[in-house]
Amino acid sequence: MNKRKKVIDLIDESVALGARRKQACAILGITARTLQRWRKPEGLVDKRQTREFTPANRLSDDERRQVIEVTNSELYGHLPPCQIVPRLADAGKYIASESTFYRILHEEGLLTHRSHSRPKTHHKPKELIAIAPNQVWSWDVTYLPTTVSGMFYYLYLVMDIFSRKIVGWTVQPTESSEHASWLMQDICHAEGISENQVTLHSDNGAIMKGATLLATLQKLGITTSFSRPAVSNDNPYSESLFKTLKYCQIYPDKPFHLINESRDWVEKFVHWYNTEHYHSSLKFMTPIQRHQGRSTAISAQREKVYQLAKEEHPERWSKNIRNWNLPKTVVLNPSGKTNLSIEKEDTISAVKLQETNCLSRNISLALNQ
Repeated sequence: MNKRKKVIDLIDESVALGARRKQACAILGITARTLQRWRKPEGLVDKRQTREFTPANRLSDDERRQVIEVTNSELYGHLPPCQIVPRLADAGKYIASESTFYRILHEEGLLTHRSHSRPKTHHKPKELIAIAPNQVWSWDVTYLPTTVSGMFYYLYLVMDIFSRKIVGWTVQPTESSEHASWLMQDICHAEGISENQVTLHSDNGAIMKGATLLATLQKLGITTSFSRPAVSNDNPYSESLFKTLKYCQIYPDKPFHLINESRDWVEKFVHWYNTEHYHSSLKFMTPIQRHQGRSTAISAQREKVYQLAKEEHPERWSKNIRNWNLPKTVVLNPSGKTNLSIEKEDTISAVKLQETNCLSRNISLALNQ
């Protein structure tokens, strides 16, 4: 009301000083017709804020009361609306739609679990924190198209979330817990994994919870972690990896004719991803550089280059040089209450120790070959 009166006063003042009313209205973003309407006694009130609208299809108070009585009756009191509505239809009765039942129960605070069984719950998986390679792995299976419609090859991919390195893979004609079991054994042998060193995260697929795979993981001393059903966000690293795989420039335009063709291509992709792909989450380093413990030296070299550039032309730098340091911790499924109060010196020491061990193991493997 005060704003409309102020606008009218400004326009009247402008007109008194010789301005045209229409131009004054245009400057303030209204029309002359709007100004004329606002000058009426009731025009200063914004009726949009006081308008009361009743939908034509709204249930009456008696019908609303009937919905509540039916849902709380002895016959239907233990059933949810999705069960009540069909039963009423079978009895030749229609009171309201299923969605209306749910809405009214929600408004009345009655939309609770209505059976004697416990409500179905899926708790978010426990957060996993990695401060070095080979502590937390993530894996999943994706489809590779074939020349036969409806037939696929299955790519099993296992990655380390700390370094983003693909630590193992296989392409098989079927999905099975046995294939996954063999793959995990090969990866543990290649990476030199000891007991209780790695936590393996995956979704709730049948092969992920297969008896053969679970028995193998228990034998290898690998702890398992699972996503909630139908929640892809619980396994983000594998989902992101599959997106990179299927949208990279080297992804084939045509489906695979033979399984060996798909295996050859995946081998090329894994080599490219691990050794050539500058990963944005790794400050544009390759996963193998992070995995083998070379990231600290690379960060220091990049900072040195930038520091020299800043000293040569300080006028071009309004702030500090770019931060090339990688995060010391990687968290899978953070709880929101993640306790990252680890002392900085302890974290750096743990990372350097793990990187040194990885480098020594790689040197030993190279010498043995």
